[in-house]
Amino acid sequence: QVQLVESGGGLVQAGGSLRLSCAASGRTASMSGMGWFRQAPGKAREFVATINWSSTSRLYAASVKGRFTISRDNAKNTVYLQMNGLKPDDTAVYYCANGRARGLRVADYDNWGQGTQVTVSS
Repeated sequence: QVQLVESGGGLVQAGGSLRLSCAASGRTASMSGMGWFRQAPGKAREFVATINWSSTSRLYAASVKGRFTISRDNAKNTVYLQMNGLKPDDTAVYYCANGRARGLRVADYDNWGQGTQVTVSS
């Protein structure tokens, strides 16, 4: 079992930036695919980005491509999501998750963090 804790959320104006972090503990040797998802009020949880163990494969949702960057530091058991050019539509609770490499679906991930709120004001 992998335990995940997100941090770095907050309130930012449109056009601003935030960097989310996801610290892992426990059976970190099983951390293959790592992903970020988000969930806005009244909406389903949606895929944002995913990265494999070696950082050679990164996939992004169309809505964030070119603005968000996922990265990881395996020595620190931490995954990051750098978010630039934030828009009000990016407002959501952001979750990190551990699961299948290149997974795009919620069902592809086994372990989830508690989430961190990101609010973008217009």
